[in-house]
Amino acid sequence: MESLPPSLRHLNHHQAPPTINHNGNSTNPTKDKDNQDQEYDLAVPIIDLQSLSHEKSKLDEACKEWGFFRLVNHGIPLTLLNQLQDQAKQMFSLSFDTKQASCNGNSTTASYFWGTPALTTSGTALTGGPQNAHLVEGFSFSMGQISQFQPQLPELESFRLLLVEYGKHLSRIATTLFEELVKSLELKNLLDPLSSKSSYLDVNTGNVRVYRYPSCPDSNDVRWGINEHTDSSVLSILSQDDQVSGLEVLKDHKWVTVKPIPNTMIINIGDMMQALSDDTYKSVFHRVKINNNKERISICYFVFPDGDVKIESSKYKPFSYNEFRAQVQKDIKETGNKVAGLSRFPRNNKDN
Repeated sequence: MESLPPSLRHLNHHQAPPTINHNGNSTNPTKDKDNQDQEYDLAVPIIDLQSLSHEKSKLDEACKEWGFFRLVNHGIPLTLLNQLQDQAKQMFSLSFDTKQASCNGNSTTASYFWGTPALTTSGTALTGGPQNAHLVEGFSFSMGQISQFQPQLPELESFRLLLVEYGKHLSRIATTLFEELVKSLELKNLLDPLSSKSSYLDVNTGNVRVYRYPSCPDSNDVRWGINEHTDSSVLSILSQDDQVSGLEVLKDHKWVTVKPIPNTMIINIGDMMQALSDDTYKSVFHRVKINNNKERISICYFVFPDGDVKIESSKYKPFSYNEFRAQVQKDIKETGNKVAGLSRFPRNNKDN
């Protein structure tokens, strides 16, 4: 297909898939079955945002035991979610050359990528292995600058307008959840607007990634859009395709397939929240499986601390998100994978 990057076009021609480097991970995904743990999905926690004051213990337990939950009554109009999905499909249907030229990988506001979900701060693909190691393509948008973005493509401009509205909801949800979590952790000082620690969740750092995972017909092998990993964020908010499954999360050493449910957001704890919670909350491992019959589009929002604010924890030596990100990118360049990021910052006895 002309719309797919050259490295992904084999998926539609029944050719052998590229080799995926899976160093350092604890499981062997190629042995998983399509129907593994389907019933276990029923146990995924569901949090009602409109009743959050009555679900504090349920939210706290979800973050401790899963690091992951479904969010209902989130206040995002269903029409907006549907428009985002429809417009994303139009963007991805453009020719590969058109998509590549639309951003050229040089914009800090928007970029187009494929073959890897790892990007530098300038939006260029970051990989230490083959460019086609992951079966994915996508667009990345910096929400702090999205209002000023002036794309030349009508499809990108239409999506930008939707993102401006969507971003307001994402900021509201992320802030509401973060406030509730730090209260549960008795870290209310992180919310003090007069404190130097007031930017542990900075909505100006918000980033939206729009992913397209192509289908792979007539394949007897398990193929991966994104290998298992944790997010580096404080929180991640996912709107996934409401018809096509693919997302899996690791729970009690089992992979749980997260079935799509319309008008339901997926929230997961990231590395920064795990560090802030002294490992009380879990930055969950997750991955994306390629569907044999249908392509899948998902839209994920990642929000981080201010880059220079120090993360202080009894489990890890003090570090900033900028330092954490630099270490992750160094690991990807050297190994092709995100080595478990927090393990790079162990607290020594001499650390205060």
